[in-house]
Amino acid sequence: MQTKQFSKPTLGVFAALAVVGICCWVFQLMNGLAVTGMSNINSWGLYICMFMLFVGLSAGGLIVASSAHVFGIEKFKAVAKPAVICSTACICVAGMLVLVDLGGIQRVWRMITGPNPSSVLLWDMCIITIYLIINILDLVWMQKGDEEKVRKLSYVALPVAILVHSVTAWIFGLQIARAWYTAIMAPIFVASALDSGLALLLLGLMLLDKVGIAKLDGDLMASLGKLLATFICVDAFFIGCELLTMAYPGAGEAVALSEMLTGATAPFFWFEIIGGLLVPFLILAVAKNREKRGMVALASALVVLGVACKRVWLLFTSFIHPNVYGAEGITTGTHAAQADPANMWATLGSYAPTLPEAMIVLGVISVGVLIFMVLSNKLVAGDAE
Repeated sequence: MQTKQFSKPTLGVFAALAVVGICCWVFQLMNGLAVTGMSNINSWGLYICMFMLFVGLSAGGLIVASSAHVFGIEKFKAVAKPAVICSTACICVAGMLVLVDLGGIQRVWRMITGPNPSSVLLWDMCIITIYLIINILDLVWMQKGDEEKVRKLSYVALPVAILVHSVTAWIFGLQIARAWYTAIMAPIFVASALDSGLALLLLGLMLLDKVGIAKLDGDLMASLGKLLATFICVDAFFIGCELLTMAYPGAGEAVALSEMLTGATAPFFWFEIIGGLLVPFLILAVAKNREKRGMVALASALVVLGVACKRVWLLFTSFIHPNVYGAEGITTGTHAAQADPANMWATLGSYAPTLPEAMIVLGVISVGVLIFMVLSNKLVAGDAE
């Protein structure tokens, strides 16, 4: 029996987008990070925002796959391989976004020849590398049918999947100069990884089923939908804890909270609360809705979009009001500042991604989609033959 696969024209579209992204990246290498919308005030932008998102998407997928063997959840084993493929594609996207954000490949070499053990970025580089190796070994042993090795690896993969997003959270939570300074940043990140990662996995499974590569059982979809509703509640709880801490009198977070609730990042915050948490939960809380693919797909897509919005408001809210007092502010360091000294100083942060920046991110994500499609064609479709 001939197995259906992702078509060559579909692969070609994403390959073309990847090539465009590579060309824009070369343009950035030639002209520097000044071609992006970042500045001395907004030193992180779309690259790190999407890095945060895809690390979480990746961690959620591997947690589901590992749980199947660690906790003996037999019905989850049916989606273990697609989950690991999805996890692998997402962690590759996350790693590439970090390399792009460094501004030059030569800086990667300096992280190896002159590592700083106190740098959380070094910790993140190490854990992401380990994480990718685990994903690759998992896929190899799954393909060979070596269940014993997969089971043993799962006991390592599960804590590493949690740790990979925890270390990403510590990049923010260990900085005392910004509003990210919070002890529960890691639990917040892990909770959002669980719901967004599972939501992306559900969307991926539905796509594989629609193409004809793999079959998604209705009972399994309903079970995963129920689990997703639980993860949404956990995510909402941690966000509530953080908001209470920020809003409590004397906390000193009034400015950041105001920006989140009514300021520049408010649309992203409220979309996540309403569209990314409340609406998906209300959909999945109804048992009949969990049996309808359209409703589960809608809830899953809203969760992923909601977590993407969380990355936006979490990252950029803390860049709006720099902790600098007196003088004229901060030198922006942009091309506009070089052309006109009047644009040199700023007391408020502002950011918008440029076209090259957006195309680079689109290209990187396209590479991730290609990885998912090619591995699904080779590994998942082959199981149906």
